[in-house]
Amino acid sequence: MLSKFDDYPIHQTAEPVFHSATSDHNTYDRFWYNAHARNGSFYFGVGLCRYPNLGILDCSLSLAIEGRQYAFHGSRRAPLEPTDTSVGPFALHILEPMGRHRVAIGPNETGIECDLVFTPHTACVEEGRQTLRNQRHLVMDVTRLDQFGCWEGWIRYDGKRLKVDGHSTFGLKDRSWGIRPVGDAYGGGAPLAEFQAIHFNWMPIHWEDECSLAGWFEDGTGNQWHTDQCFLPRYPKMEDIPGTNDPDSYTWQGTVLHNLTMVPGTRRAASAIVTMQDRSGEVMEVRLEPVLVHRMKGLGYQHPVWGHGKWQGELAIAGESWIDSELDPLALENIHIQQVVKATSGDRVGHGVLEQLHIGPSTTLGFKDWFDGAG
Repeated sequence: MLSKFDDYPIHQTAEPVFHSATSDHNTYDRFWYNAHARNGSFYFGVGLCRYPNLGILDCSLSLAIEGRQYAFHGSRRAPLEPTDTSVGPFALHILEPMGRHRVAIGPNETGIECDLVFTPHTACVEEGRQTLRNQRHLVMDVTRLDQFGCWEGWIRYDGKRLKVDGHSTFGLKDRSWGIRPVGDAYGGGAPLAEFQAIHFNWMPIHWEDECSLAGWFEDGTGNQWHTDQCFLPRYPKMEDIPGTNDPDSYTWQGTVLHNLTMVPGTRRAASAIVTMQDRSGEVMEVRLEPVLVHRMKGLGYQHPVWGHGKWQGELAIAGESWIDSELDPLALENIHIQQVVKATSGDRVGHGVLEQLHIGPSTTLGFKDWFDGAG
């Protein structure tokens, strides 16, 4: 099956670009974005993902504001043309590769609409390849890139209109692709001996002159089987960015130290001290003060109905909202979160998010079971 990108010299196999290099049904290719006001008054996230071996394209927009969260969900049969990134009223437009992206949702029955443009302030960084296996097969094998920037435009929700100011709304573009659990779980075969505990934290921060990122995966014993630590110069205009890769960006290699103080009865941080450190001996301590919580189920993560890669029919859209204080914080669908945070490091003040996903016991965090809360 030919598609538009077959006219470019980008092929990695003898197959047309349309055909996946693996038949694994967990293959995915995702656009993901977040945004947050400098003062923490709102957060929104956007996702769009193609699952080539499932034949599905799905999307979402989720807004957290004034104690309530609103979500738009969409899903369709994946079009034969991979460059078609529309799902009903939802459309993603790549205005420039590694440059501006536009997300638009036209009028629809959910009452959620938007017209938003992401403009980068940094070059891109490629995170380390994330690979995890169970007893038999790959659970995750992922490449991810990150790019920091700002958002401008508007969102309409619940009869209201939110103006998104490009001078005070920071954000990030996260592109990832490869293999990770999507759609329905594998069935059949001999049962696996045990599940794997997973503890994931991700901390992108916008400082005045640069942006930093720290991310780490831990197992139940506290072993960090993957870490990322990187720094990117921040530019006032997109035209000033020196290219896809910035020669002045740099990465650190080493364990990420962390002291997460949890909200009692939850798996969500009330405060945190994160110490980034390099094997060279350089360190940077970052203190985090959460100001707003966003449940990632609004973007499909662990959602009982709108989970990633679930078949919803030829075309389906839906909207929902909830009051955060009324949720069970230990229900599987509510555990995965991003919190808007104020960050301090010495005299510097930054703004960003802390993402957390904690499933299973943890010797470092004090969890004894799969879904117990902090004491």
